[in-house]
Amino acid sequence: SISPLNILWVVTVFFISSAAPPTVRIIHSGHACNVEEERHTERVYTIREGETLELTCLVTGHPRPQIRWTKTAGSVSDRFQDSSVFNETLHIAKILRTQGGRYYCKAENGLGSPAIKSIRVDVYYLDDPVVTVHQSIGEAKEQFYYERTVFLRCVANSNPPVRYSWHRGREVLTQGSDKGVEIYEPFFTQGETKILKLKNLRPQDYANYSCIASVRNVCGIPDRSVIFRLTNKTASPSIKLLVEDPIVVNPGQTVSLVCITTGGEPPPLLTWVSSNDSLPQRSVVKGGTLTLPAITSDEAGVYSCVASNNVGNPAKKSTTIVVRALKKGRFWITPDPYHNDDNIQIGREVKISCQVEATPPEELTFSWLKNGRSLRSSERMVITQTDPDISPGTTNLDIIDLKFTDFGTYTCVAALKGGGIPEISIDVNISSTTVPPNLTVPRGKSPLVAREGDTVELECLVSGKPKPIILWSRADKEAPMPDGSMQMESYDGVLRIVNVSREMTGSYRCQTSQYNGFNVKPREAVVELIVQYPPTVEPAYMEMRQGLGRPVVMTCRVLRAHPSRVLRFEWLLSNRLLHAGAFDAQRDETEYTIRSLNRDGWGEYTCNVINEAGAGKCTFQVTGKAYPPEFYYDTYSPLWQNRPRVYGFKLQWTQMNPNAVDRIVAYRLGIRQMGLQRWWEQEIPVDQTINKGELMTHNLTELIKPESYEVRLTPITRFGEGDSTIRIVTYSGEFHCSFEEEPICMFTQDKNDDFDWTRHSAATRDTKYTPNTGPSGDRSGSKQGFYMYIETSRPRKEGDQARLISPFFNVAPKNPYGITNPPAYCFGFFYHMYGKHIGTLNAFLKQKGQTTSEGPVWSLSGNQGERWKQAKVSIHPTASFQVVLEGIRGPGIEGDIAIDDITLEEGECRDPPPNLSAKALSTSSHIWLLCVTLVLTLLEGQR
Repeated sequence: SISPLNILWVVTVFFISSAAPPTVRIIHSGHACNVEEERHTERVYTIREGETLELTCLVTGHPRPQIRWTKTAGSVSDRFQDSSVFNETLHIAKILRTQGGRYYCKAENGLGSPAIKSIRVDVYYLDDPVVTVHQSIGEAKEQFYYERTVFLRCVANSNPPVRYSWHRGREVLTQGSDKGVEIYEPFFTQGETKILKLKNLRPQDYANYSCIASVRNVCGIPDRSVIFRLTNKTASPSIKLLVEDPIVVNPGQTVSLVCITTGGEPPPLLTWVSSNDSLPQRSVVKGGTLTLPAITSDEAGVYSCVASNNVGNPAKKSTTIVVRALKKGRFWITPDPYHNDDNIQIGREVKISCQVEATPPEELTFSWLKNGRSLRSSERMVITQTDPDISPGTTNLDIIDLKFTDFGTYTCVAALKGGGIPEISIDVNISSTTVPPNLTVPRGKSPLVAREGDTVELECLVSGKPKPIILWSRADKEAPMPDGSMQMESYDGVLRIVNVSREMTGSYRCQTSQYNGFNVKPREAVVELIVQYPPTVEPAYMEMRQGLGRPVVMTCRVLRAHPSRVLRFEWLLSNRLLHAGAFDAQRDETEYTIRSLNRDGWGEYTCNVINEAGAGKCTFQVTGKAYPPEFYYDTYSPLWQNRPRVYGFKLQWTQMNPNAVDRIVAYRLGIRQMGLQRWWEQEIPVDQTINKGELMTHNLTELIKPESYEVRLTPITRFGEGDSTIRIVTYSGEFHCSFEEEPICMFTQDKNDDFDWTRHSAATRDTKYTPNTGPSGDRSGSKQGFYMYIETSRPRKEGDQARLISPFFNVAPKNPYGITNPPAYCFGFFYHMYGKHIGTLNAFLKQKGQTTSEGPVWSLSGNQGERWKQAKVSIHPTASFQVVLEGIRGPGIEGDIAIDDITLEEGECRDPPPNLSAKALSTSSHIWLLCVTLVLTLLEGQR
């Protein structure tokens, strides 16, 4: 835990201009096979299918840019392009071939244009090859006789393209190696298929053939092979279905389909497929038997047994399962078709039609009853069943020369011959009261005015007997009904709409249906619906931050309303009315101005804009609170203190919109150790006006290793405390610098050397003057990544020195009893020394209080090849120290030396690379011997 006495606050505030537009580069981890740079701009990342893809977007810029990953190309089945990933790392576990394509990382922070980088991901895979066997057209027989030509075709899906090789037993087959063998590549396959042609089969051609598919071990993908045994019995499959076609069953029955093989060598594999895309979920397949338990109407369809043994074409036999069903009974009455009168009259003809949907339609039977008694066809009562192709499932009863005694109830009964399915019966009443329908809209029901959110009932009065079904639809536009359909049915003439919305305003048509009623020209009526809604205004909510004494103007704008005539407005602060009046019809907005903001003027302002349907509301939160500070995200690693168990951290931040409110006079800084409840707080005074984008710095010290801390920063103005920002400070025990940021991790150029190191990236560096020298990318392989290098072109001359000096690192101080165990640190960096004129790269340890440093702790000279190498060396400083990297120019211009990814870790180097020169070794050993001698002398003195 931390006590107040244990915290040492070092209160220093620096101002550095730091607002910067975004830059972005993509780095990779995961399981890449290879990452290539193509044409300087395109990066190709290759990965094996099933491995983990991990791409990280490294961004710079301040405020911290927002990151978004998107994807184009790839397969349509890959849904990644429909969404985005909004964090730095894109992680795809077990990547599929369909997920290859181009991935884009976009970073934007509102300054300049967004930064975009992309990388192409190629997914590599190789499926098992498949060999299929065919005879030439016209020669296909049940068996492969002598004097027949046979083709063996090998195919494997792969990326990159596959190469094939053929073997007969252990013998490798090549074009021309055997006069009876041809190996060729069909033109249309674009290099993906190899065919082995056996001309006029010979006894030695009956053998085991193997096809080996290879992608040349790309991505570590091994070759794959398949064997096919060709004999004089090799034959394509043939099958037989032991079932009828079609199979007609009742719902709920269990159906079993049996398929057997009647020929084929090798023995064929049997599978079942359905015309419904997939087999029913409850189906059971066992060998050649497919069982469908408790079948339903949805499972009816065509079922096929397919047999394949890769010889010839697969064999396929199908049967249709028909599930009996009767549904949807309906009727209509047609008055005498020879007269224009729509009424039923004595002495005229009347036709009653009845229709049902039946499966199978050929099993459908109809019978008619009059008042419950069976009715037979006669001269005056003609029963017909219409042509199923014209009007399927329909029967008609024609009553010719209608008499008073014909009035009554007629019943149409539909049944299926096979039985087991309930009958459908439909009653139709013919009497003197049977009259055609009529539609009217009740008085006062059109137009119908409602408010948004109400429940409304549109009503059409329907008369006539029998009453028909009413169909509702939109009359004024091709718009759907409230339930999403184009038509809605109603049996009582009422259309009920719950929670009516403004989009539902318009004309609605009610219309008689020809079914369950008279077969006459449809009757229709129109109902107007008007949905009123309160004004829609903007802004719905706005926060306005302002300093004391400044003016504030609030504007509430009307976008739309119904009725469009807005009656009045009112402005309120909290619930106190400030101003109200009639809304100006010439303008679509109302304003309220605070001429000079005072403390009483802070709060929530509401503007109500009111019409007959209600009020629209604009809300303004007027406050003097300062915006939250923004932590500078790429603060370099924690600094070591001059005590062994503590560390420090340089907290850096900018202030969001500092000029929006009163001047920030201080910051309240809170800190607490993670896992503990108590916050320690302290105020950091600010003596000058903060400008937008200026960087502020405050040193936190006395943080206990290796604990993490939560830090809270709150700006303070005359108003009081503003919005806070919180970040976590973690101890890493390591200093790391990859030179990606312009401040280059607080490294400085030595003022007493001959020239400076240069920060650069391969993407912008012009190498046409110094070919065959310098790196083609940073240490990670990126052309966009930065590194430091010495430019050896003129006016540089041989022996000129450039020195780069690190910030200070602190170590434990001398105790009264002397240093018994000097601390160890591992200093590491990557270097690139390529070119015929390479000079020398030295690394020095510079300790506080020393005017001159000892010899280098590491040194290397001469051309080391066109690649990055790593150097590591253990150092044992006895005081605060810096590390110095010195580049010395060689005899010519082809001598650029580059460095990247500098690290400093606590502890000895575990496995330093063998790059130490004899001079560096002797120097390092000399320092160590001095330390040991000193320790032994001090111990002797204590005795």
